[in-house]
Amino acid sequence: MRRVPVDPGQPGRLEVLHVDDDPMNLRVVGEILTAFGFDGVQAQSGAAALEQLSRRRFDIVLMDIHMPEMSGLEVVSRIRASLGPERLTPVIALTSDSLSRTRAQYLELGFDEFVTKPILISRLLEAILRCVSPPAAASLQQSA
Repeated sequence: MRRVPVDPGQPGRLEVLHVDDDPMNLRVVGEILTAFGFDGVQAQSGAAALEQLSRRRFDIVLMDIHMPEMSGLEVVSRIRASLGPERLTPVIALTSDSLSRTRAQYLELGFDEFVTKPILISRLLEAILRCVSPPAAASLQQSA
């Protein structure tokens, strides 16, 4: 895998919160994030994600949609309704259910991007770059 430099306007590495109740999904996406030089933090529930977001700043959140107790839809709704800086954090919806909602519907619900599972590395990386650094995303697409 080729490392892609990302400059979201901040010095240092991209801080990513990945939220998923499935340990295998956390492992696979964690390996992808590490391969591209991103700092990944994992949360296995919506409540854990909200706790992480209340304590620390992230450049982006990768959010599973279907989780027990609190769905990704509810989590993103709470993030957007919050009064803290986390309300502005880009959130990418991750789901294997690509038939119940369109990308536009996910955007209307408060997500910034949408990626289907199984995750293709190129699509995930493109979505992340679109959310954090439009010039970097354009550069990546031109070099592909």
